[in-house]
Amino acid sequence: MDLDTLKKENESLKETIKQMDEKLKEYEEKIKKYTNSTAHKEYYEQHKDEIKAKGKQYLLNLKTETPDKLKAYWRKSNEKRKLKNLEIVNN
Repeated sequence: MDLDTLKKENESLKETIKQMDEKLKEYEEKIKKYTNSTAHKEYYEQHKDEIKAKGKQYLLNLKTETPDKLKAYWRKSNEKRKLKNLEIVNN
């Protein structure tokens, strides 16, 4: 390949990278509107008791309807906790 063609190709690649970075920033700004907004946080602060009650009711339903599923949740939780403790000890 010729040196001039390599330079042109390099410049065109740099330009596409710049365009992709601009698009990425644009999409990140758009997605901020839907995630971690202040309205989202305010809702959970204002309805904290209702959400906790729904969670308790969900656990009660799990205990009565599908205790095997609840056991699987707890088993998975314990495995994750043990892995995190091992990582902390190793570091």
